[in-house]
Amino acid sequence: MNNMESDERKTVTLSENITIRTATPADIKILMHHRRRMFFEMGYTDEAVLAGMEATSEPFFLKGLANGSFHAWLAENSSQQVVAGGGVIVFDYPPSARDSSPKRPIIVNVYTEPEYRRRGIARKLMEMMIEWCRAQNFGSIMLHASDEGRRLYESLGFQQTNEMRLMLR
Repeated sequence: MNNMESDERKTVTLSENITIRTATPADIKILMHHRRRMFFEMGYTDEAVLAGMEATSEPFFLKGLANGSFHAWLAENSSQQVVAGGGVIVFDYPPSARDSSPKRPIIVNVYTEPEYRRRGIARKLMEMMIEWCRAQNFGSIMLHASDEGRRLYESLGFQQTNEMRLMLR
């Protein structure tokens, strides 16, 4: 697989100048802030549960940034304040009749700070992540959509699948 350079920057002009860059391990706190806020806004409001999730997620994402199994992008305003982000986890997965790749990508942690929503930032991040996955020659991409994000994902071509889940806890 190809790797994006960790210091790659791309200026994107939306309703204002936004710079999108790849995340590094130094960005772990903002990545965890986005993850926590994303879950909170989806209705998971128990602070103890969120703190536990954050504590166990941080080493997972740090390891992924180090070994290449997690790639993330952050959008910054002109003051270099991170206003949005998203990432792709690449994991081992058995090839199937539809996709011969032994790895699969899943988009995670797509989050935009409330005051920056509806400006096209999340769409641009999604387009960049989709293009990155295409460049890696993946056959498909998965994600779990919040109610807030579903319309954006559908407009980009994502479709519901027949995945089923059994909750064990």
